[in-house]
Amino acid sequence: MAMDVRDSTGTAGQIPVVAVRSRGHGKAGRLWAALRLSLLSLLILATLFAGGFGWFANKISHLTTPANPAKADAIIVLTGGQSRLDAAMELLASGKGERLLISGVHPSASRHQLQAATGGDKKLFSCCVDIDRAALDTIGNAEESAKWVENHAYGTVILVTNNYHMPRSLLEMGRLLHGAKLEPYPVVNSNLDNGGWLTKPRALRVLFTEYTKYLLALARGIIPVKPTPDGIALADTAGGG
Repeated sequence: MAMDVRDSTGTAGQIPVVAVRSRGHGKAGRLWAALRLSLLSLLILATLFAGGFGWFANKISHLTTPANPAKADAIIVLTGGQSRLDAAMELLASGKGERLLISGVHPSASRHQLQAATGGDKKLFSCCVDIDRAALDTIGNAEESAKWVENHAYGTVILVTNNYHMPRSLLEMGRLLHGAKLEPYPVVNSNLDNGGWLTKPRALRVLFTEYTKYLLALARGIIPVKPTPDGIALADTAGGG
């Protein structure tokens, strides 16, 4: 009986220890597995992000200004640089479009000041140029441009903006310009071909910033959001209006 008591007591004292150690090892293993999965996910996301940026920068670097674009019904230029305005006025003067919309003009800029800045023909500017002062960003450009195109029932539109800004502009406008065809007219201020953007810090910074904005624009198409005074909020897709 004494042997039986010692055996049963020793055995009973060992079982909880083994169980506790097993549970401890199991918890540590799960934590390590979760950590490895998180690190692997971050690595995959970083690789995709870097690869996407390389694709985006390469695409931008190969955009060129058309030498002789086909004639369209109208022209839209998004403000943001003198070269954009000059290119748009040249297209209008050469008869590539019937009317020109300058979208995103600062509210304080008068029509006379804008005409003087572009150096365009006064008569042409008076008869065939419309000015949008409501748009504050690319989304606003798309909204105001869509209204203008719809009001005039235009079928083809030449879109003028810088090369790095073109993909996002086409994306935003393509969502709203139903039935109208956009013809991109990228304005190239700096030669970025053959990987030139890699050796130009300012160009690299601009491309990276625009790439992140492009990704956010893509995400807006999946998760609809709307601007608010405090930032952004989910858009109401259930109701009309």
